[in-house]
Amino acid sequence: MVKDPVDLSGKHVMITGCTAGLGRAAALELASMGARVSIVCRDERKGEELARDIERKTGRDDTRVYVGDMGVQADVRDVGERFLETGEALDVLFNNAGVVNQQRAVTTDGFEATFAVNHLAYYVLSVMLAERLQEAPEGRVVCTASDAYKFVNGSIDFDDLQSERRYTTFGAYGSSKLANILFTRELARRLQGTNVTANAFHPGMVGSDFAKNNGFVAQVAMTLIKPLARSPLKGAETGIYLCSSPDVAGHSGGYYYDCKQHTTRAAARDDADARRLWEVSEKLTGVSLP
Repeated sequence: MVKDPVDLSGKHVMITGCTAGLGRAAALELASMGARVSIVCRDERKGEELARDIERKTGRDDTRVYVGDMGVQADVRDVGERFLETGEALDVLFNNAGVVNQQRAVTTDGFEATFAVNHLAYYVLSVMLAERLQEAPEGRVVCTASDAYKFVNGSIDFDDLQSERRYTTFGAYGSSKLANILFTRELARRLQGTNVTANAFHPGMVGSDFAKNNGFVAQVAMTLIKPLARSPLKGAETGIYLCSSPDVAGHSGGYYYDCKQHTTRAAARDDADARRLWEVSEKLTGVSLP
């Protein structure tokens, strides 16, 4: 259980990437705090299993499962469109889906997979649901970023966003996490004057199944570090805080760790890069704010 839980009765939270790790912990905890949770996942069976776990833990039987691969643009749009069709307001969008790949992979849309899942999915879903967030009394967008953005030597490389010239696991992942922070910063700027805030956070090193898709060596490495890592719930704590705490009401564009705002390196505070990333994302996806 997180410290100082807030009563979220009447609130509606959508969370992506939540069938394992910190996303799963966050979904269960937010539901325990009274929120209605909509979960977005690739695996319908795992999504339904989480919905049943939420019902067993909280008694809530209103969890909605949206199935879609966040690396496929059509799926991300489909999730957004299906939610829009409900006509419901949304209090919180928790962008948490993420991937790290040992080898460069390309999605069906032709995008490098790390960039597609870790950044473009955040961008598309947030922009599509911005109107619904504005219909809530106090809309919030929360993005799981990471101090892995520091793997980037200098600024984001707009000449190689798809890692076509050079691909390294940590380079691509770090670049996507820098993109998360820049995107959140620009989203906050563009939503100034509305009731919607946007903040990003660093969960710390979390013991989970993350990166275990990269074969035996990665599986062994994640297993070995697990005793030294944070629990999924501890990793989720700052995200839950940003979703719920009155302490951050009205605060936007920040980067948090351990429930406190932190100053990022200059590359993650570059407003020109944040605007440029937004414009590039808009062109790549064809999705824009109304």
